[in-house]
Amino acid sequence: MLSKLPANVPSHLSLRFLKIYCNSGDLQRARHLFDQIPHPDLRAWTVLISGHTRHGFPKESIKLYTSLRGRHIVPDNLLLLSVAKACASLGDLRNAKELHDEAIRFGFHSDISLGNAMVDMFGKCKYVDGARQVFDDMPAKDVVSWTSLCSCYVNCGLPREGLVAFREMGLNGVRPNAVTVSSILPACSELKDLNLGREIHGFVVKHAMEENVFVSSALVNIYASCLSIKQAQMVFDMMPQRDVVSWNVLLTAYFSNRDCKKGIALFCRMRREGVKLDGASWNAVIGGCLNNGQTEQALKMLGQMQESGCKPNQITITSLLPACKDLESLKAGKEVHSYIFRNCLVEDLATITALVFMYAKCGELELSRRVFDMMPRRDTVAWNTMIIANSMHGNGEEALLLFRKMLDSGVKPNSVTFTGVLCGCSHSRLVDEGIMVFDSMRRDHSVEPDADHYSCMVDVLSRAGHLEEAYQFIQRMPMEPTPGAWGALLGACRVHKNVDLAKIAANRLFEIEPDNPGNYVLLSNILVTAKKWEEASETRKLMRDRGVTKTPGCSWVQLRNRVYSFVAGDRSNERSEEIYKFLVEMGEKMSLAGYVPNTDFVLQDVDQEEKVGILCNHSEKLAVAFGILNLNGESTIRVFKNLRICGDCHNAIKFMAKIVGVQIIVRDSLRFHHFKDGDCSCRDFW
Repeated sequence: MLSKLPANVPSHLSLRFLKIYCNSGDLQRARHLFDQIPHPDLRAWTVLISGHTRHGFPKESIKLYTSLRGRHIVPDNLLLLSVAKACASLGDLRNAKELHDEAIRFGFHSDISLGNAMVDMFGKCKYVDGARQVFDDMPAKDVVSWTSLCSCYVNCGLPREGLVAFREMGLNGVRPNAVTVSSILPACSELKDLNLGREIHGFVVKHAMEENVFVSSALVNIYASCLSIKQAQMVFDMMPQRDVVSWNVLLTAYFSNRDCKKGIALFCRMRREGVKLDGASWNAVIGGCLNNGQTEQALKMLGQMQESGCKPNQITITSLLPACKDLESLKAGKEVHSYIFRNCLVEDLATITALVFMYAKCGELELSRRVFDMMPRRDTVAWNTMIIANSMHGNGEEALLLFRKMLDSGVKPNSVTFTGVLCGCSHSRLVDEGIMVFDSMRRDHSVEPDADHYSCMVDVLSRAGHLEEAYQFIQRMPMEPTPGAWGALLGACRVHKNVDLAKIAANRLFEIEPDNPGNYVLLSNILVTAKKWEEASETRKLMRDRGVTKTPGCSWVQLRNRVYSFVAGDRSNERSEEIYKFLVEMGEKMSLAGYVPNTDFVLQDVDQEEKVGILCNHSEKLAVAFGILNLNGESTIRVFKNLRICGDCHNAIKFMAKIVGVQIIVRDSLRFHHFKDGDCSCRDFW
C-alpha cells in the first residue's frame, strides 16, 4: 500500500518528487502523486509521460498524452519528443501521423531533435513516405538525421534506397558515425555487395571505429553474407570485446556456409568461454544443424537448450517441426505439439502452420486437418499447406474444395497455391478440373503460370492417359520444358505402356539432366516390360558409360523411437528369418484371397519362379512385414520409401492390410498410400 502524501504539497516539491519517482522507475507512486496535483502544469505532464516512455510503458504514455490534449494543454517540443519515442516503440502509425500533424500545427517542424525523432518514429512504423517528408522538411540536418533516414530505409526492406541516402550524406559533407555505419552495413549484407562492404570497412579502420562492437558485428555479417568466411573470422578475431550478438553472427555464418563442423565447434567454444547464450544462439545451432541434415544433432542440442534453462520459442519450434517430418517421427511431433499448447504458442501462425505440415508429412492427415480447423485465422501459407497436404495424400477433390473455401474467405492465392491444387488434380485424375484451374490463373487471379505449373498440367494429362495431348502441351509451352514436364510424361508412359513417347521423353531428359539415374532406370524398365531386352541393355550401358549409378531402393519403419531400414533382399535385421517366414506364410494366404504376383516388375531376364522370389524380397514388403510383427496392439503401420512404390508391392500390401486387419500407410517419393480393407486411397493410380 502506498504511504499517504501530505496534503497541499508546494508545486515545486511535487515536481521534484515526481522526477525522483519517475527516474527510479516507481511509476505507480509517481502516478499517485500526479493525481493529487490539482492543476498539473506542462512540466509535470512531461515528466510523467517521459517516465512511462523511458521505462517501457509506451501505451500508457500515449494515453496520458491523449488526456493532456483533452484538457487543451499545448505541448512543447520535449513532450512531443517523448511521445514520438512511444509511438516508435509501438509502431503505432495512426498516433504517429496525428503527432506529426500536431508538431506542424504548434510550430515545431524546425526543431532538429524532434525532427530526428519523427524520422525514426515513421521508420519504426514502416512508413517510409512519412519519414522522407519529415526529413525533407527539416531546414537543418545533422548526422542523426541522416542516420535515422538510412536506418529507416534498411529496416523497411529498401536497402538500395538506404545506400543512396548514405552516399547523399557524404556528398552533403556530413561524416557518418559508428551508429550510421552499423545501420547501413546490413544493407550491404542484404544486397551481398561485398565491394561496398569493403569500402565501408576501410572507412571504419581509417576513423578508428573497429572497437565499436555493433560496427564490428555488422562487418562480420557482411563478410559472412557474401561467403567470405575467412574475412568474417578475421574481423571477429580482432574484436577487442564481443557480445553474444557478435558470436551469433559468426555462428550463423558457418551454418549458412554449410560448414556444420566449424559451427558446432564455435558453439562449443562459446560455452567454454562462458558466453551467456541467448535464444538466438540456441536457435542458430539447432536451425543450422537441421539445415545441414544433422537432425539427430539438432534434437540433442534441443535437449541441452532445455537443460540450460533456456525455453524454446516460436523460431525453435518452427525449425524443429520439419525435423520431426524428416525423421517421420510422429511421437516427437506430438511432443512438440504438446509443448506448443503448454506454452501458449497457439496464436503464432507460422508455428501452427508448421504443425499442420508436420502431421501431413508423418502420414496423419486427419490430425493435420484438425489442427488446421482449429486455427483462429489462416493466411495464404496456411491454406497452401493444407491444400498441399491433401494433394500429397491423393485427396484431389478435398484440395479443390479447400481452394474454393480459400477464395470464399477472401485470401488471395499465389503461385504455390496453384501448384498444390494442380498436383491434387493430377493424383486424382481430375483432368477437366485441372484445366479449369490452370486457365483461371492468369484470367481470374493475375498469377502468371510458370514452368512448374506447366509441368503439373503435363502430369494431369499424362496420368489420365492423355499422352499425345500431354506431348503436344509440352511442345506448346512458352518456356523451355523442364525435367519435371518430361519426367511426368516418361512416368506415365510406363503406366500406359507407350514405348515410343517414352523414348522421346527419356532422350530429352538425358540431355537436360544427364546425371539423374532415375531417367535411365525408368526407360530401361519400360523397355524390359515391352520385352525389348537389347534396347534396355543399351540404356543401361549408356548409364554406365556416363558414370551414373542407380539410387538403391530403401524402405524404413519407425518403432519405439528407433528407425529400421531395409533394402531389397536385406538379411541384416536380427529378425530376418522371422520376416521371410512371415512373408512366405502371408503369400499363401494372399494367393487364396486372389493375389497373383505381377512379374512385370522384375526386370531381370530370369525364369518365372525366380521372379516371384525376387518380388518377395522388395524393401517395402520387408518393412511392412517387420511392422506387422511388431504391432503390439497398434492399428496402423507407417512405412516410408525413398523411391516410387513397386506396382506388385502396392497390390500385395492391399491384400496384407485386409488379411491382418490393419491400416498400412506407405509414403513413397511421390505421395502417400493409405491401405485399408483391401483398397488403397490412390485407387490404384499413382
